[in-house]
Amino acid sequence: MVPDLVFVGVVTGARGLKGELRVKTFTAEPDTLFDYGPLYNEDGSQTFGGKITGHAKGQLLARFDGIGDRTGADSLKGVKLFVPRDVLPKLDEDEFYYADLIGLKAELMDGTPFGTIHWVFDAGAGVSLEVNTAEGSVLVPFTKSAVPVVDTTEGKVVIDPPDGLLEPPGPEASDDANGST
Repeated sequence: MVPDLVFVGVVTGARGLKGELRVKTFTAEPDTLFDYGPLYNEDGSQTFGGKITGHAKGQLLARFDGIGDRTGADSLKGVKLFVPRDVLPKLDEDEFYYADLIGLKAELMDGTPFGTIHWVFDAGAGVSLEVNTAEGSVLVPFTKSAVPVVDTTEGKVVIDPPDGLLEPPGPEASDDANGST
């Protein structure tokens, strides 16, 4: 039986010729990636043991057991890494893992359905939620003012979009993008 898994990282590529991997982590403390035991792939069919060997450009460098060359490392590029939920620290009542947000329904302050959370991005300047709507995707800053309610029990978030977030770009935005004045 596959345990309830939480997304903690992704293999972004190989480094060097001896099987070292670059890993983007989504843990609060990146160096704890292997502290929870073996990592699993998305469907739980593979496990990966290993160790952290260093850091480069905001990512971990790691060696996975059994991967000793560039070909083996290249074969893991794009593999999402998970750990069983029950090995992670217990959360306080108002805390959640980013993985818990994916798939939640998003609604506006007045209860109007808005979309579904597709992904959570942390690009370093702040966390954003990618919400799939009927019109396409919208990135919403994941701040208390823009997302005042997160209710994982009810499977929803409430969004109070910042001014201009839901407005289509005006003609001046198109002119600026083309270099016109």
